[in-house]
Amino acid sequence: SQLARAREKAGKQNVRIEFLKHDARHLPFIDEYDLVIMLCEGGFPLMETDEMNYEILKNATRALKKRGKIIFTTLNGLFPLYHSVEAFCATGAQEGSATYRSNTFDLMTFRDHNITEFEDDEGNKKQLQCNERYYVPSEITWLLKSLGYKKIDIFGAKLGAFSRNDRLTTEDFEMLVVAEK
Repeated sequence: SQLARAREKAGKQNVRIEFLKHDARHLPFIDEYDLVIMLCEGGFPLMETDEMNYEILKNATRALKKRGKIIFTTLNGLFPLYHSVEAFCATGAQEGSATYRSNTFDLMTFRDHNITEFEDDEGNKKQLQCNERYYVPSEITWLLKSLGYKKIDIFGAKLGAFSRNDRLTTEDFEMLVVAEK
């Protein structure tokens, strides 16, 4: 439904764009793009295992040309060391947005297990059993270096206002990662 909605919005703006749907762990692209963007945890880090999350980064990297760049957000592992993830999610609950409950954060795996409930564009109520991985900066740096990235910058991610001027802190729920091959 998100792709249909995106196509509709693009059409209203007279924008020609091709929207594709693929499993990010198995992308068919090799050396095709100058830039890969994954915002709002567009798959990474929402997989059930660290290996699956790594496959997403590996496939995004394969899709990049030789001097390509990747920009993505991910959950900040520093945040739950100082804050309750469940309390944070509860404060963000607004009319028409997703709600989260039964959060359990595991400090050994840095995974939050929760039940996410939302209403889709057609008004259908949905419920998901979620398993979300939080990463600390040193893990992201190691993952990206293992994939051949040379320059890696990590910033605090303010929803809707991403900036290289925002230093990552324990107050940031998400981090913004910018890396170049």
